[in-house]
Amino acid sequence: MNVVEEKIDDLNAILRVQISPEDYSEKVNKTMATYRKEANIPGFRPGKVPMAVIKKKYGKAILAEELNKVVNASLNDFITTNKIQVLGNPLPKDDAEVKGDFTNPTDFEFVYEIGISPEFEVELSKKNKFDYLKVDINKEMLDKEIDSLAKRYGSLTASEKASATDMLIGEFVQKDGDIKNTSTISLEFTEDEKAKKKLIGKKVGDTVVLDPKTVSKGADDLASMLAISKEEAEALTGDFDFNITEIKTMVPAAIDQALFDKLFGEGTIKSEEELRAKISEDLTRMFSNDSDRLLTQSVTDALVEKTNFDLPETFLKKWILASSKEEITAAQVEADFDNYKKSLKWQLIQNKIIKDNDIKVENAEIIEYTKGLLVNQYAQYGMPAPEDAELEEQVKSVLQNQEEANKIYDNVYSVKMMNFFKETVKLNEKELPYDDFIKEAYSKN
Repeated sequence: MNVVEEKIDDLNAILRVQISPEDYSEKVNKTMATYRKEANIPGFRPGKVPMAVIKKKYGKAILAEELNKVVNASLNDFITTNKIQVLGNPLPKDDAEVKGDFTNPTDFEFVYEIGISPEFEVELSKKNKFDYLKVDINKEMLDKEIDSLAKRYGSLTASEKASATDMLIGEFVQKDGDIKNTSTISLEFTEDEKAKKKLIGKKVGDTVVLDPKTVSKGADDLASMLAISKEEAEALTGDFDFNITEIKTMVPAAIDQALFDKLFGEGTIKSEEELRAKISEDLTRMFSNDSDRLLTQSVTDALVEKTNFDLPETFLKKWILASSKEEITAAQVEADFDNYKKSLKWQLIQNKIIKDNDIKVENAEIIEYTKGLLVNQYAQYGMPAPEDAELEEQVKSVLQNQEEANKIYDNVYSVKMMNFFKETVKLNEKELPYDDFIKEAYSKN
């Protein structure tokens, strides 16, 4: 067998795969013999079918299958040996005729086209400056967090008169229908000001006429409130009587040692000042992943925009059309090609960074990362992690799932890339108010 490369330009080439009988005859004959042993053809005993019958019935299909194997192996060997960085896979050339006769097989020639990865350099250094966005964890934010903790660990007490932050328990009764259900209204989270005004100041035993939609958070919440289906909730119109049976006032927990011990264990936190420092530390850690993700996205966007190289676009469009698992048209490929090109460009840049800077992910790192994921899962359910030997068995089980293993490898590489960016570029730390930070974080999704 022989493979001849014909360069079209720096990004495109033709590969001619020349196959002689010595490359395929033995394999074809061996497969024919296997077919003869296993063929079940009326009029012949198993294993006694004449070879001429096998050749006539299966010969061309067997030849095509074996030639396909030989051609694929030849292409792979040639590409690997010559270190050609191909994009996608070789494609049979549309307008090229296969040279060779399947009826009287001798020499064959198959013609393929390939797309070649471009040569380029990635420029990234301390000359490149990027904002590293962080949340401004200020006094107002800490006050809200402490207030939230106090309420979460507070207690509900009975009240006779409703205030703006109370919870009302009562029975909804449909005026012109059969719906009747006991539920609650939280005035603190009621957004409809008219409905809220109606309820503030009311007492146990009072009845208020209102539209339940004004005190719910959409169809799902309304369905739960009235014990009806979501479809019924979406179609519901009209007012209900709300008969108030209880009013509950939230009394926040005292910010004292008892609360500190309940939150963090006995003696860990000893003052409100220490509590604020602990909350600030936890919030900083919580938002750090978003900060890192925003930095990675900024660097990615900048590199894709500023790293200039061409791609074999005509070839890539053909390859996408030929390799898509779902049925697509040339028009669909064309419409989405800019997005595909941007994604491929980043993939090539990322691979270049990984290769040039010898960024590697070792198996031990994958195991430790997976352990961390499992330990966090146990913690979320309030359960202690198992002993190390059992944890290692669970890690093996997770990594045997190829899809999960690939995700974990990608995550570890992403962390390494992010750390590389942090070490390589100049960072301008910039604190934003919480709302502005969240807006930035979600705008990049």
